[in-house]
Parts: sequence; structure tokens; C-alpha cells
Amino acid sequence: MSGQKKDNVAAYLFLSPWLVGLFVITVGPMIASLYLAFTDYNLIQAPEWIGLENFTRMLSDQRLHNSLQVTFTYVFVSVPLQLAVALLLAVVLDRGVRGMAFYRSVFYLPSLLGSSVAIAILWKQVFGTDGLLNQVIAPLGFDGKGWISDPSTALGTLVVLNVWTFGAPMVIFLAGLRQIPSMYYEAASVDGAGPLRRFASITLPLLTPIIFFNLVLQIIHAFQSFTQAFVVSGGTGGPSDSTMFYTLYLYDRGFGNFDMGYASAMAWFLLVIIGVFTAANFVASKYWVFYDD
Repeated sequence: MSGQKKDNVAAYLFLSPWLVGLFVITVGPMIASLYLAFTDYNLIQAPEWIGLENFTRMLSDQRLHNSLQVTFTYVFVSVPLQLAVALLLAVVLDRGVRGMAFYRSVFYLPSLLGSSVAIAILWKQVFGTDGLLNQVIAPLGFDGKGWISDPSTALGTLVVLNVWTFGAPMVIFLAGLRQIPSMYYEAASVDGAGPLRRFASITLPLLTPIIFFNLVLQIIHAFQSFTQAFVVSGGTGGPSDSTMFYTLYLYDRGFGNFDMGYASAMAWFLLVIIGVFTAANFVASKYWVFYDD
């Protein structure tokens, strides 16, 4: 065996754990779920082929329509707010704050914990009737309420939770800010440009590739949000389905009602939705993303 072939064999041996994981954990279940999307399957009886019936059922499923509305509201509100907060803090930290490494670690921590069950339980306590928020605003003369148990504010608490997990995009923004040459700011200062003018004319245009990158990632992440709504609502999507994310409704159909065929079809429909939004962002990016070519 030649040296080249030995190197190839060694490479495949080292790659074999990843390849097994790819086909057994990712590709295999995806192919199986695609097949199940066209079947009636309840986990007990063998799958029965029904064609496009699961997909046509979605047209008349009002609870699914509501879950889409809740999810779209969550994505369109929380993602821009999260990126705005992340960018603001990145700009502040980029000014050379003393102990920046400490602040960067502290601000990044919520991104590591934000999707955990523990933080979701904590959030439920903070916004409960006797929670921390009501204890803080009571001395100020405001009447507290069960923010999570009120349909008009329950989704808002989850939006705040997602905005709170700004650490990951903030670190990426900070890295992008460090790549902007200081000579641009010096030239603008000589011309009399103020901080806001420099930010609008220099920072934002040169940072648009990073903004685009964060936007795509956070939209995908927001569409897949599940843990927060599941824990806060006790798995019901309540009150009055106000926190019924699409992923939570998918879980309810698959593991609550054992309608795995319909749940698989919903999963593939979610993939299409995410793909459409991602493609739309890439198409629109040529009108507002500027690369330093």
C-alpha cells in the first residue's frame, strides 16, 4: 500500500466517529422523518402511507396557524431588539472599558444559560405574581400582576428572555468593531464629524457583514426556540396559546398526541420556512451589506 493510500485510510479512520454520527444521528433520522411526513403513524402501529394528507391538514389547523403567528411575532420583535442591545454594548466595550475581559465574560454568560431549563424556571419566578419584578415595582406605586399568566404579556416575557441572551452576537460585533481601521475615524474627526455621524457613516456600513451574519443566525435560532416556552407554560403553550411556539405545538402533536406523521410534516414545513427566510436575507443582503472589496 502506497503512502498516499495509507494517509487516506488513516484520515477516514479518524473521521469515522464523525461520519457515523452524521449518518446515524442526522442523515438517517432526517430521511426517516421525510418518509413519516407522508404517513399516518402513532408509534404503535406501522406507518400507513397517506400521501400529502398531513400537509393539507395544515391548511385547516387553526392551532397551527396561531402557533405560526406567535412564532413570527417572537422572531420579528426579539431578534432586532437583541441585535440592537448587542451592538450597543459592543460599541461601549470597544471604547476600551477597564476590565473589558471581565465584562465580556459576564455579558456572554446569558447566551450560555438562556436556553437552559434552570433559567426558564428562574424567569417564571421573576415574572410570577409574587415574583421579583412585582416586588421591585410595588414600592414605586405600580400594581403588579402575573405577567406570565396574562395572555397579553406572556409572550413579551419570552421576548425579554431572548433579548437578554445577547452575549453571543455581542462578542461577534465586538470582534467586527476591532477590525475597522482607526484611520477612518481619525479622518472623520478631522472633518468635524461627531460620534453619531461617525457611527452612522463609518461603523454601521463597515459592520453590515457582521450584522448580516448575526441576523441570519439569530433568526434561525429564534425559529427553533422551544425550552423557554415549554418550561414557562408547563408544556401547554398557555395562557390561551399565547406562548404556543411552532416547535412547542410540533412537540405536542408528536409526543402529546402521538401523531408522529403530522409532526414530521410540521418539522419539514419549519425547515422550509427557515430556508425561505434565510434565502430572502441573502437576496436582500446585496442591497444593504457592504464588503470592503
